[in-house]
Amino acid sequence: MNNSVFKLIRWSGLPWLFRETVQRGKVTILMFHDIDADSADRAFSYLGKHYHVISLQHYLEARQSGTRLPSKALIITFDDGHAGNYALLPVIRRLQIPVTIFLCSDIVGTRRHFWFKHSEDLLPDRERLKRLPNDERLEALLKYDYELTRDYDDRHALTSEQIVEMRQWVDFQSHTCFHPILTQCDDETARAEIALSKAHLERDYGLHINTISYPNGDYAEREVEMAQEAGYTCGITVDPGYNDSHTDLLRLKRFSVNDTRSIDELVVKASGCYALMKQFLRKLKH
Repeated sequence: MNNSVFKLIRWSGLPWLFRETVQRGKVTILMFHDIDADSADRAFSYLGKHYHVISLQHYLEARQSGTRLPSKALIITFDDGHAGNYALLPVIRRLQIPVTIFLCSDIVGTRRHFWFKHSEDLLPDRERLKRLPNDERLEALLKYDYELTRDYDDRHALTSEQIVEMRQWVDFQSHTCFHPILTQCDDETARAEIALSKAHLERDYGLHINTISYPNGDYAEREVEMAQEAGYTCGITVDPGYNDSHTDLLRLKRFSVNDTRSIDELVVKASGCYALMKQFLRKLKH
């Protein structure tokens, strides 16, 4: 969408209305991936000024204890563990902004690639590849010179040293081992991706892993049950919406802000009005 449209929506007052009414008594979770440091500085500064930014663990502890959360509570999350996330550490430290990064356990600390960003050549096929059964997807990726456990010259993910340095300031959680589409995996593969990611992150970095972010936001009852069996108490989706004291902890809702460099787009998407407007228009079409 053209940024002028986001500017128009922002200054219409609709995001302010959502923030001061709907979001006041809810918990909003935002999703980033690989935003640059300057954009993160602007985004985090805005969010810190207009919301009460809390950590994911603060929310989970409040749910367990029944403690009341501040109004307009907001949680910042990042999926995957991209190498560029390390550049955000000075911003996180200076602004004292709590952040959760969901790591693909068997890609971080290596020169393995995220399959979905391995090559520009596969980008036009990416959505089609997501819909293939997991074995077929991996077979199809061979033509793009992608192999699951191969080390490449360039690095996609955070190093082990960077994770160790960042963990004082960042809450690291699980995003499976290799970022498959879990609903396209057989039982054995899905269970291993969910359970082993938790085990590897706890073993390799001494982390306490209690939350999984479902890759690509794809999950079903099977994945929820497997997460519970593996010892997770929380699961993060990309289902748009807000959270409260009654939201299923293994199906928490989240809004994507698309790693935008535009503060207007951030304001609109952080309020939730953009995603909910899209949902409403989609329903009208049907």
